[in-house]
Amino acid sequence: MRKRIVAGNWKMNKTYEEALSLVSEIDNMVKDEVNGDVTVIVAPPFPFLQSVGKLTQGNDLMHLAAQNVSEHDSGAYTGEVSASMLKSVGVQYVIIGHSERRMYHHEDAQALYKKLKATIAQGMTPIFCCGEPLEERDADRHFEYVGKQLHDSLSYLSNEEFDKVVIAYEPIWAIGTGRTASSQQAQEMHAYIREQLSRMFDAEAAFNCSILYGGSCNPGNAKELFAQPDVDGGLIGGASLKSRDFTDIIKSF
Repeated sequence: MRKRIVAGNWKMNKTYEEALSLVSEIDNMVKDEVNGDVTVIVAPPFPFLQSVGKLTQGNDLMHLAAQNVSEHDSGAYTGEVSASMLKSVGVQYVIIGHSERRMYHHEDAQALYKKLKATIAQGMTPIFCCGEPLEERDADRHFEYVGKQLHDSLSYLSNEEFDKVVIAYEPIWAIGTGRTASSQQAQEMHAYIREQLSRMFDAEAAFNCSILYGGSCNPGNAKELFAQPDVDGGLIGGASLKSRDFTDIIKSF
């Protein structure tokens, strides 16, 4: 059975004290309100990782993620953070290839492949992001676009390495544009992603891979989205910065 996952990507938000307050609220709410088999992940900014991780150590449902990782192991790469550094402070998951990293930092498929390899080598789980912008959706090229993202970064992994990977689909065209992706559109793309994974690896590996939805998921639409057969949870942005909203999304399974 594949994991049901709700991951909160805090992006570049919160001060240190605000981060500790937020994760404490989430931790307590999860302990009090969440029953069942769901993996809860929080991805704070780099400076807060160790402290946030320590606050959640007593909660088996809570896990720690980083928002990025260097493709390099060590060396003269000012401002970068390696997989071994993340591992050493208790990180268990790493977000790789987020649309904002691709757009603003021009991360290409080869760099993302190297980040996947570095993360897996340290025993952490990559959350690999994919998704199409508005012009690709409007031109009816969205399947081709996402399929290429998957192939260009994932197809070089071994079956054993791929077994460690979680996928997150971000419909970039539905984030901040005033347009909304329906649960049917989410399911359609998730099913396509799973089909592509079965071709790159095998049907069992594809079936067991958790695929998360990352398109403005909130307490109002999470239940309908998570009810889709190929949607295994969410990569949550803005709603993860509010403990009540994030917990309500977690409870939507």
